[in-house]
Amino acid sequence: MAVAGSIEAEARGVKWEVGCFNRPWTKWTFDQTLKEIKAAGYKTTGLLSRTREEPFIGADASAEYLESLKTRIAVSGLKANMGALRSRHNVPLEDSIRDVRKQIDNAHFLSLKYIMSFGADKSEEFAHYYKVMNAASGYAQERGIKLVMKPHGGISGSSDEILNVIKEVNHRNFSIWYDAGNIIHYTGKDPVAEIGPIAKHITGFCAKDCGEIKGDVMIQFGAGKVDFPAVFRRLKEGGFNGPVMVECCKIGQTPEETTINARANREFLEKVLAEV
Repeated sequence: MAVAGSIEAEARGVKWEVGCFNRPWTKWTFDQTLKEIKAAGYKTTGLLSRTREEPFIGADASAEYLESLKTRIAVSGLKANMGALRSRHNVPLEDSIRDVRKQIDNAHFLSLKYIMSFGADKSEEFAHYYKVMNAASGYAQERGIKLVMKPHGGISGSSDEILNVIKEVNHRNFSIWYDAGNIIHYTGKDPVAEIGPIAKHITGFCAKDCGEIKGDVMIQFGAGKVDFPAVFRRLKEGGFNGPVMVECCKIGQTPEETTINARANREFLEKVLAEV
C-alpha cells in the first residue's frame, strides 16, 4: 500500500503555466500594470483589456506604438502570450476579415502565441462570425498563432453553443480557452459539467470566480461558486496542459492593493494545481 500511495502522490499535481491578464489594473497605466504583475509573482501576461491609451493588437495600433509596446514588455521582464481580438460583424465580410488580419499581423509582430475572440452576441451576426473566424483561423495558423474563443454569452454561452461554433467555423486552428466563471455569469450552468462535451477543444483557461448569473467577477478565488479543484481535475482528465491565466481579482484602491489580491489568487491556484 505504501508503494501505491507513493505512486499516487508522485502523480498528483500539474505544472501548468499560471499567468495574469492586465484587466485588474486598467485604472492605472500599462507600465504600472506590468510592474504590478511581475510584483505579484507572475512571469507571463496577456493583453486582454484595451484602453484608449493602449490599443494593444488593435487594427488602429501604429507601427511606432507596437514597437514601443514590444520593448516595454521585454524591459518589464514579462512575456506576453495572448492578444484580445475584436471583430465586427455588422460590416461587409471583406472589411471584417481585413480588420482581423491586421490584428493578427500585429500579434505576430509582438510574438504572441494566441489571439482570443469573444464570440458574437446578436443571432443575426452569427453566420458572419463563423466565416470571419474560419478565415482568421487559417491566416493566424500561417503565422504560428492559435485562434481561441472564450465563453462569453451569446454565441459562446455554454458547451452546446460552443460546440456549434466549433462545427460552423470548421478549422483545426480554432480552439477554446475555458472560463468557468463566465459559464456561471452568463448561463448559471455547472462549469464542471460543461467541460465534458468540449474538453478536447480546450487549450487554455481564463481564471475567474463568480457567485451567480450576472454576478460580480472581480472577486477573490473561493468567494464564488467555481469549484476550481473539480474544474482542474476534469480538464486534466481531458488532456489539458495549460496555460492558466488569471483574469480577475478584487480591485483595490491602489495598484499595490490590487497586486496583493492578484498574488493571493495566484497562490490559490498554485495550491489547487499541486493537488490535482
